[in-house]
Amino acid sequence: MSRATWHPMFLMALVCSLMISPTITPSFHAHALDRPWMDRSLSADQRANLLLKQMSLKEKIALLHGGDGPYVGNVPENTRLGIPALKLEDGPGGVADGVTQVTAFPAPIGVAASWDTQLMYQYGQATASEESGKGANIQLAPTVNILRIPQWGRSFESLGEDPYLTAQLAVANIQGIQSQGVIATVKHFAANNQEHDRETVSALVDQRTLHEIYLPAFEAAVKQGHVGSVMCAYNRVNGIYACEQNALLKNILKKDWGFPGFVMSDWQATHSTVASAQNGLDLEMPGGNYYGDALESAVQEGQVSINVLNDHVRRLLRTMFATGLFDTASSGSLQQDVTTPAHSQFARTVAEDSIVLLQNQQQILPLDPTHIKSIAVIGQDGSSAATATGGGSAQVHLPYLVSPLQGIRARAGSEIKVTYTSSSRAAEIAHAADIAIVFVSDQEDEGSDRPDLSLPHGQDKLVQAVAQANPHTIVVLNTGGPVLMPWAHQVQGILEAWYPGQEDGNAIASILFGDISPAGKLPMTFPVQESDLPVNTEAQYPGNNDVADYSEGIFVGYRHYDQQQIAPLFPFGFGLSYTHFSYSNLKISGQLSHQGYVQVDIDVTNDGERDGSEVAQLYIGLPSTRAVPQPPEQLKGFQKIFLPAGQQRHLSFTLDTRSLSYWDTHQANWALAPGTYTVGAGGSSRELQVTGIFTVETP
Repeated sequence: MSRATWHPMFLMALVCSLMISPTITPSFHAHALDRPWMDRSLSADQRANLLLKQMSLKEKIALLHGGDGPYVGNVPENTRLGIPALKLEDGPGGVADGVTQVTAFPAPIGVAASWDTQLMYQYGQATASEESGKGANIQLAPTVNILRIPQWGRSFESLGEDPYLTAQLAVANIQGIQSQGVIATVKHFAANNQEHDRETVSALVDQRTLHEIYLPAFEAAVKQGHVGSVMCAYNRVNGIYACEQNALLKNILKKDWGFPGFVMSDWQATHSTVASAQNGLDLEMPGGNYYGDALESAVQEGQVSINVLNDHVRRLLRTMFATGLFDTASSGSLQQDVTTPAHSQFARTVAEDSIVLLQNQQQILPLDPTHIKSIAVIGQDGSSAATATGGGSAQVHLPYLVSPLQGIRARAGSEIKVTYTSSSRAAEIAHAADIAIVFVSDQEDEGSDRPDLSLPHGQDKLVQAVAQANPHTIVVLNTGGPVLMPWAHQVQGILEAWYPGQEDGNAIASILFGDISPAGKLPMTFPVQESDLPVNTEAQYPGNNDVADYSEGIFVGYRHYDQQQIAPLFPFGFGLSYTHFSYSNLKISGQLSHQGYVQVDIDVTNDGERDGSEVAQLYIGLPSTRAVPQPPEQLKGFQKIFLPAGQQRHLSFTLDTRSLSYWDTHQANWALAPGTYTVGAGGSSRELQVTGIFTVETP
C-alpha cells in the first residue's frame, strides 16, 4: 500500500542522521559480571526479570512516575543499577514543546492524505531521528483517535475518520519511529475525540462501536506495530476514567491483545493511586502525585500487591531492553541542531504528496506559464504569516518558512508578474491579474475545538469578493480538517494543503505549476453544511452533564453519509489528478470461511496524458440486518501506485475473516455474518468503477 521506491533525499537524511544517532556505551558493558541483565544474548523479558530482582521498593517506585528535567516528561536514571533516564518529548509531527533547531514537517493529517504507508514510515524515521538527536528516547506519537467530529481541535495531528486507514498509517509510523531506537507512544486510549471538557467528559459508547471504530488503530499498533507504549486519555469512557479503567487497560489492551509494553497517563490524567495501579496504569506523568509516596505507602499497607507493582516495573524495563535503551546511550541533547538539508527536502516531498486537488474546473490547473502574464496572491496565508503548523503539544517550531508568495514568485520567474495583498485591495488586485490565488486557513489548537466549520475572520467574504472580480480564481486551504465552502461554485480551482510545514510555498508552487501531479486523497469527508454531520446534536457533542452520547454508533464519517444517502461536498478518499485513471477486470477468488480468505484482483490504467500516482481503494459492504445494521461500504484495502501515462498495473487485495467480521455484542467477539458481501474498487468512496459480490454460507 505504498510506493515501491524510496525518496532519494530521505536516504541522504538517514546518512546525515548517523551524526545524531545513539552509540554503544562501553560503561554499560563494563558491569556485565555484576549486572547479568546487561547480557545482550538474553531476551528482553529475561533481562527485565533479572534486573527487577535487584531493585528496592523505592527504586521501583521511582521508575513509575515522572520527575524534574528538561524534557516534557522525565524519569531520572538509576545509577546504582545502570537504568537509563527516560526522556519524553512530543510529538506526532516532529520535535515539539518549543524546542528549536528542528525540522517543521507537515502535520500528520497531511501525511494521512498521501495514503502512503511507505512515506509514513519514512516520516516516522525522520521525526524520531530528530527526537533522538535532541536526546529524547520516547516520542509521544502517533495520535490515532478517530475524527468523530471535524471541529476537533487536534484534527491536524490525527489520521482521519476511518479506522482501517488510521490503523495502517499508524503501524507504518510506529515502525519508522522505533527503527531509530526511540519508543513510540500511541495515543490517546480511548474514545478521546473532543477537546471540550476533555478532562471530565465521559464517552458513552457501546461495545460494538468501540471495537469497530475507536479501538482498531490501537489494536493494530500493538499487534502489527509492536508499539512500546500506550498513552491513556484524559476522558472517561462509559463513566470510568480511561487511566484507571480495568476493561480498557487490563482486559482489552493487556489480556486480549497481549500488549507487553507499558501504559503511561496523559499529563495530569491520573486520578487515583490504588484504582490506577490495580487497573493497569504503569507510569504516571508528568509527576508523582499518585505514584510517588502514595504508591509506596499503598504497597507497604497491602492495598497494592507487590505482584501488581512488579508487573508495572517489568513492563517498563522490558520495553527499554527491547528498544535498546540499556545497550545504547544517546549522544544527543536539546541544544543540538538536528536540522539537515535532506530533512528539509523530505519535508517538501511530504508536503507535495499531501496536497489534495479538490476542484479543477476548465482545467485551470496546472498553470501554464506560456499563457499567464500575471498572478495575484491574496490572503494572509499567502505571506510569511501562513498557517503552517497546528497548536498545542504537537506544535513544531519553524526554523524558517517558505511562504506561498515566495514559492510562487520563485517558480513563476521574471516573465510573470506576481502581486500580493492580504485583503485590503483584494478585488482590485485580483481584477488586474490573469489568475487570482486566495490562501485561507483555520487555526486548530489542543485544548479547544473549533466553534464551527466556517473559515474564521471573514475569509469566506474575501474569497467571494475575489471570485467576483476574477473568474479564474483558485483557493488554497491551509486547514487541519474540513471546512464549509459556500463559495465553491464560484471558483475554478480548490486545493487542500493542510498545515504544510516549513516548505509550504515550494510545495504549493510545485503543484500549481504542474511540476508534480497532485495525488493526495481526503482522509475525511467534507460536508456541504453542518446539519449533515453524523454528530449534530448537543447530546452527542459537546454533551450534556459531562456525557457525550455516541448515539451515532458505527456510522461515523463516510459511513453516515452513505447510510443516509447524503451527498458530501467532497467525499472520503476523493482527490483529483492532472491525469486520469480507470479501473477494470475485477475478479473475486478464494473461499471465505472462519479460516479462509477472499482475494480481489483489479487492473488500474493511467489513460491520461501524463505520469501520475493513484490510490486504489477497496470497499466492502457487509450483510446488513435490523439487529446488526451495516454501512453500505467500509474501506478494507488501499494501494498507492505510480503509473506512467498509458501504463496498466494489476493489483491484488487479500481479505481475511477478521477484516470482514463485525463485533458480536452477545458473544463479545468478532463474528462473520452469512450472506452477500459487496465489493467495489475505485479512486474514492463515491467513485467505485468496478464492483462485484461474493457469498458467505451459514457455518
